[in-house]
Amino acid sequence: MAPVLTERLKNNPAVAILGPRQCGKSTLARSILASHKNAVFLDLERPSDLRKIEDIEAFFEINADCLVCLDEVQRAPEIFPALRSILDRSGMNGRLLILGSASRDLLRQSSESLAGRISYLELTPFLLSEVNPGHDAALLRKIWLRGGYPRSYLAASAASSPWRSDFIRTYLERDIPQLGFNIPAASMRRLWTMCAHSHGQTLNYSKIGESLGVSHNTVRSYIDILAQTFLVRILPAYSTNAKKRVIKSPKCYIRDSGLLHSLLEIETWNDLLGHPVYGYSWEGFAMENILSALSSWSASFYRASTGAEIDLILEKGQKRIAVEFKVSSAPELGRGFYHAREALAITESWVIAPVPGPYPLPKNITVAPLWHFIEHMKAKP
Repeated sequence: MAPVLTERLKNNPAVAILGPRQCGKSTLARSILASHKNAVFLDLERPSDLRKIEDIEAFFEINADCLVCLDEVQRAPEIFPALRSILDRSGMNGRLLILGSASRDLLRQSSESLAGRISYLELTPFLLSEVNPGHDAALLRKIWLRGGYPRSYLAASAASSPWRSDFIRTYLERDIPQLGFNIPAASMRRLWTMCAHSHGQTLNYSKIGESLGVSHNTVRSYIDILAQTFLVRILPAYSTNAKKRVIKSPKCYIRDSGLLHSLLEIETWNDLLGHPVYGYSWEGFAMENILSALSSWSASFYRASTGAEIDLILEKGQKRIAVEFKVSSAPELGRGFYHAREALAITESWVIAPVPGPYPLPKNITVAPLWHFIEHMKAKP
C-alpha cells in the first residue's frame, strides 16, 4: 500500500485513507510522513490537536510547506469547505493526507466539497497474502481464527480475544456516538451479534426488527452504519432478467473473522470446529480476502427458489466467474450449483477450500486454495 499511497500523493492535492479503526492507517501514514522533510501529523481525537485547526486557514498558512496529515477526520466535518479553498490556492500536489474510520458515503456531505481534488484508498486489516506469502497452513489458521487487525493477529500469545472484546465495546460506547448517532450501545450490540449468528445468510430485516423491538427501517439504518464503518459487508443478490424466482435480499458478513468469532464467544480452534458457524466463517474469511484483493470486479450471490445457488459471482466485462466455498478438504458440489451455473452462463467455476494446492473436478471446475485463486484472478487482464 505504501508505494500506491506515495504515487497518489504525487498526483493529487489530497489523498484519503479510509478503513476501520485500528487497522493500521496511522502507522502507514507516519511511515510516509517520515520520508518527507516537512510534515505535520494531527490526531483529531486529541483535544489539543483539534484546537490547532479551529482556525484552519491560519494553520495551513503557518504550515505552508508541509504535508499535513489529519487523522480521524470524521471528527471535524466542518473543515472540508475550507480545505477546498486552501488546496485550490496552494496549487500543490501532496498537500494533504486525511485518515478516516468512516466510508466516503458516510462522509459524503462534507467530503464532496473536495471532489476532483482528492483520491481515495481503502486500507483493510491484514489480508492472508500479507502475512502468509509462503502459504503455511498454520498461519492460515492463525489469521482465520484471530482476524487481521494488527494487535489481534500479532499478539504474542493466543490470548488475543480480550483485545477484540475491547474493540467491540469501544466501537459501541465511543465510536458510534462520536459519529453523531444516538443509538443505545446495548441495542447495537444485540444487532451486531445477531448479524454474527446469521453471518453469510440472507438478511431478514423484519425478523431482526421484531427481535430488537424496532422497525425494519431502523434495522436497515443500524446495519448501514456497521457497513459504512467497514465492520460488515453487504453482498447483493445477483440481478437477472430471467423469469425464475430468485432471492433478492442481500447477505451480510462480519468483515473480520476475528471479530465474528469474538461476537460468538469463539476463542479457540476447538470452539470454532464445533460451532454451527464453522463453514460460514470460512466462507466469510475467504470472501473478504477475495473482494479486498479484487476490488475492480463486481460481486454478488445467486439463489433461486428452486435451490440453484452460487456463493459468489464475480463479473468484469464478459467474464462471469462462479465461486463456491467449502471448508472440507474433499469438497463436493450439489445439484443447485450446476443448475445455477447453466442458468447464468458462467465462464469459470471454482471451489475455494483449505487444500494445499489446486486440482480439477469434472465439468471444468477447479478446487483451489484461497491464495492460488487470488493470484490467478490478479493475473487476468
